Amino acid sequence: MRFASLGSGSRGNALLVESATTRVLIDAGFGPREISRRLERLGVAADEVDAVLVTHEHSDHIGGVSASARRFGWKVLLTHGTLAASRGADACMSATVIDSHAAVSVGDLCVQPFPVPHDAREPVQFVVTDGARRLGVLTDAGHVTPHMVAMLASCDGLVLECNHDLRMLAQGSYPQSLKHRIGGLWGHLDNGAAASLLTQVCHSSLRHVVAAHLSEENNSADLARGALSAALGCEPDWVGIATQEEGFAWRDL
Repeated sequence: MRFASLGSGSRGNALLVESATTRVLIDAGFGPREISRRLERLGVAADEVDAVLVTHEHSDHIGGVSASARRFGWKVLLTHGTLAASRGADACMSATVIDSHAAVSVGDLCVQPFPVPHDAREPVQFVVTDGARRLGVLTDAGHVTPHMVAMLASCDGLVLECNHDLRMLAQGSYPQSLKHRIGGLWGHLDNGAAASLLTQVCHSSLRHVVAAHLSEENNSADLARGALSAALGCEPDWVGIATQEEGFAWRDL
């Protein structure tokens, strides 16, 4: 099993996971043309993707789902709450509704959703496995819960939200209401919270850790790497960064 990012941040998110002949996207926050272009960088044609798993209805995660699913023939899997909240945004009305606590199979992959605290209708994140390796994905959550820790504890690879640095957010130019939303219990994880989560789930067979959903104004790659590498006791360069423009290249599990 391997995984790669098409891009991660407030202007669009999409993560590709592949095993044998199965390819799934987690979110599609870019339009069909941009999705296709970014997939081509990874050597994948858009119509070779089997399904898209949607975490929640915010536009940077679901914005390209409906149009891309129609154009490329993707299956769409999302929770009832996400579907209900996104109907007005032209969501794919024939989507398959999934339970936020029940595993679902997509080809060679088994996908386990888990609920997270975020300001959306029924947001989830995912653990994806091919039966041998487990990839945990957590890109939007306001705080760490025991269930999140339990779900991510045995993963071989982790893509973890490091949205902001607390000091940069506090001193930045965002309106106070937006700062409260981002830093609140239903907003986004800061570097320290992500590092705290990592200390609770890291183990000797963890092969990849990638910091994701970094704010372009309220964080930096160096700060995110520093926080996660301190939690792991490793060199900062070992921690990957998912960027807005490039995402990150294929990583094998």
